[in-house]
Amino acid sequence: MTPLTIAAAQSISVAGDLAANIVRHQRFMQVAAEQGVQLLVFPELSLTGYERGLAAELAIAPDAEVLQPLRDFAREVGVTSVVGIPIRLSDDTPVLIGALVLGADGSLGVYSKQHLHPGEEVAFAPGAGGSMLAIAGDTVALAVCADFSHASHAATAAEQGADLYAAGVLITENGYAPDAALLQGYAGTHSMTVLMANHGGATGGWETAGRSAIWASDGSLIVAAPGTGNVIVVACRDADGWTGTVVDVTEA
Repeated sequence: MTPLTIAAAQSISVAGDLAANIVRHQRFMQVAAEQGVQLLVFPELSLTGYERGLAAELAIAPDAEVLQPLRDFAREVGVTSVVGIPIRLSDDTPVLIGALVLGADGSLGVYSKQHLHPGEEVAFAPGAGGSMLAIAGDTVALAVCADFSHASHAATAAEQGADLYAAGVLITENGYAPDAALLQGYAGTHSMTVLMANHGGATGGWETAGRSAIWASDGSLIVAAPGTGNVIVVACRDADGWTGTVVDVTEA
C-alpha cells in the first residue's frame, strides 16, 4: 500500500477577514508540510468564517488574484490544500459554498457544496460538486458539511472509486455525536477512509465542537482532536497501517 499522510486543519477563522485568514492558512500549511502531509483539508468557509450575511460581499471567483499567494504557497510547501470560501463562477451567477483545491503542482480545482442546510438558501445556491482528486495513488472525494448528511453522496463517491471521503464542516456540540456516527458509518460501509475537518472555534454565531477526526476504512478511529482550538489532525499510512497525531498550531 502506498504511503500516505493526510490531515484535517482545525482552524479558527477571523470573521470576514480574508487577508488575516490567508495568513492563518499559510501557517497551517507550513506546519502540515513539516509533518509530511500531502493533503490538508480545511473547514467549511474557512477563509471567511461561516458568515452568511457577508457571503455576497465576500464571494470571489475561484481563480481570483487575491488567492494567488495562497496557491503559490501550497505549491512552495508541496501540500495540496482544500480551502473553504464563498464563490461565484461568473459575475451574474449565485453565490456557492466553495471548496477550492490548491494543488501542490500549482493546479486549481473547484468543488461546490451540493446540499444546503435549511436556512442557507437565503445566502447560497446549491452547487454541482466537483471532480475526484488523485493523491499518492488514492482517489479522494470531497464533501462540504450537509453533503454528507445525504447517504447518497457518500455512496456515489464510493461507487466512483473513492478511497478517501474528505469533508470540511461546521458541526456544533449538539450535532457532533450523530454526525460523527454517520461519517464513521460511511467509512465501514463503503470501505473508505473518512476525514472530517471542523472549525476550531466559534464562527457565524455558532459554537463549534472542534474534535476533527479521521476514520480508517474499517470504521475504526485513527485520530481525533480532543476539543476545540487551532490544531492539525494528522493520519499517516505505511506498510503497518495507520497512525495518528494531533499537532498544535500556534499563531506565527
